[in-house]
Amino acid sequence: MTATRADNAVAAGEARPIRVAIIEDDRRVRESLGDILRGSRECQFAGAFSSGEQALEQLADVDPRVIIVDVNLPGISGVEVIRRIAALRRPWQTLVLTVYRDTDTIFEALSAGAVGYLVKPITPAKLVESICDVAAGGAPMTGAVARKVVQAFTRTSHAAPAMASTLTAREREVLDMLVQGLSKKEIAARLSVSFATVRTHLEHVYKKLHVRTQAEAVARWLGGRESPRSP
Repeated sequence: MTATRADNAVAAGEARPIRVAIIEDDRRVRESLGDILRGSRECQFAGAFSSGEQALEQLADVDPRVIIVDVNLPGISGVEVIRRIAALRRPWQTLVLTVYRDTDTIFEALSAGAVGYLVKPITPAKLVESICDVAAGGAPMTGAVARKVVQAFTRTSHAAPAMASTLTAREREVLDMLVQGLSKKEIAARLSVSFATVRTHLEHVYKKLHVRTQAEAVARWLGGRESPRSP
């Protein structure tokens, strides 16, 4: 997502900065991320937590819109934290930021409810860009992660013909772009169709896969087969 896209997200409804919380056990990383958020006009630092247990107890008090989560946490794992946050049914979106890029961890985080997956190290601009993307309904992924997800998607695409057969060719095309982390606006531009058309296609995908969000659609599509393994 470019700076212009971030500006568009603000113009489309982000009048106030996006409240962001951090769940990261490394103090230096936690403080660095906090500094990035404080220095961004698009974001507002809502709070930082050193463990999943602490976050689950106090997130309601800071009420963030986006939560940055490291999957390698002491005590409750980051994936389990994401799963418990999703179960709360709050309007909170979880964005993974971790050093782990293996396919299993990516799959587990998306299955748990993460809407995006980024790999450290990350530039301040890319982090803010990704947060804006999440707030605008996107599913940002670091390039290497997106390739792994697409590879898993491709390797397993013939293993669930029953699921695939419920989708039209255009719906599978839209879902493929969704897996790559493209936003609805980007998909519309890529296919030369309207935003409303993409939204309709996704509504059909969600209904057929029995999900409600982009991340759930990706997880269900991949999870309908044997859990993918790294090459």
